[in-house]
Amino acid sequence: MGDDIPLAGLLGLLVVLLMLSAFFSGSETALMSLNRYQLRHKAREGHRGAKLAEHLLKRPDRLIGLILLGNNLVNFSAMALVTLITQKFGGELALAIGTGIFTLIVLVFAEAAPKTLAALHPERLAFPAAMIYYPLLKIAYPIVWLTNAASNGVLFLLGVRDKGSDLHSLTREELRTVVHEASTRISARYRQMLLSILDLEKVTVDDVMVPHNEIIGIDLDDDDADIEATIAESQHTRLPVYHDNIDQVIGILHLRHLANSANKTFSKEMLQNLLMEAYFVPEGTPLSTQLVQFQRRRGRIAMVVDEYGDIQGIVTLEDILEEIVGEFTTDPADDENDVVRETSNTFLVDATANIRELNRSQDWDLPTDGPKTLNGLIVEMLETIPTPSTCVKISGYPIEIVETDDNRIRFVRIGKREQPGIEAD
Repeated sequence: MGDDIPLAGLLGLLVVLLMLSAFFSGSETALMSLNRYQLRHKAREGHRGAKLAEHLLKRPDRLIGLILLGNNLVNFSAMALVTLITQKFGGELALAIGTGIFTLIVLVFAEAAPKTLAALHPERLAFPAAMIYYPLLKIAYPIVWLTNAASNGVLFLLGVRDKGSDLHSLTREELRTVVHEASTRISARYRQMLLSILDLEKVTVDDVMVPHNEIIGIDLDDDDADIEATIAESQHTRLPVYHDNIDQVIGILHLRHLANSANKTFSKEMLQNLLMEAYFVPEGTPLSTQLVQFQRRRGRIAMVVDEYGDIQGIVTLEDILEEIVGEFTTDPADDENDVVRETSNTFLVDATANIRELNRSQDWDLPTDGPKTLNGLIVEMLETIPTPSTCVKISGYPIEIVETDDNRIRFVRIGKREQPGIEAD
């Protein structure tokens, strides 16, 4: 039969088969290289090729079965044609040479080149290919089903089971990598906001709360004049109200409610009638959980308590939002008081400053997995209240103690970061 077909016809058919082999090889790589999230986005926008590709990739075993069926069919047919063509030129030597040349051509033009092109530009080949494979799969479905059943049976005998897990769900760390890799498409500010949202579960209310000794509130045991002065000087709209000390808190005063009662004579009894119920949360609560709780309770302020019920600080909705978007409610003068640049490489820092806020404002990398303040971090490292002129290196930052009192460090001098490590002298 091969003798009845002219050589030019056989060569032309061989070229067509090689092109089909290149199509099957390249389209397989292209479809498997598609970014599933970009694919889903394009499909939702109505892109027909993306819709068909997404549908095909829901059952990759069927798609691969169809591609392998087509690829092997054209490759075997092409090899048969090579045998017919070489028979026209001679015997076994011509067949051996023809087989070697055919193998090289297949590797270069039907495998390596189309697969490389498909890996570099998957969408360019995958979407048109999906329009061909979708109807082709329906036509060849019985054969593909039998092929998959046989291959799945072999895998079952070998102990391989399909657990039905979603291979394309991303962990938090993988999402962080995706956000980092999108640096050319997302501005640095928005990228940092996304990363902060992903880190909300790692940060607790202890990290952002106003500590116990810095809480500004209203002591009902004070004189009316002192209470009015506290209200007038307050930079906050919500103030805790207590007897004697903050651990005896009885409620939260919203200054807006007090303004609405301005026509009434000021008194402690009137003030107590305006109080909202205090809301308590345990220390260690993740910010993601607390944000949801604020939303459910329609609240904006909570008292953080330890295991004994003692108040450790106050956390507000603004504190959590600032953790995501950065500082927006804090008076800039606060930061200036905490950190004062002395030289190009040294800073005079208030040791009561929060470490996380220092890291954010100064782009430092002091450890945040222990004490919350710089004073606490240094005391923990040295295990004592140091004297002035004591030096310590924490995470590569040389720190000199400038001023202390009986129970805490007041000011330190921090220099430019050196090699990481912890030293003291």
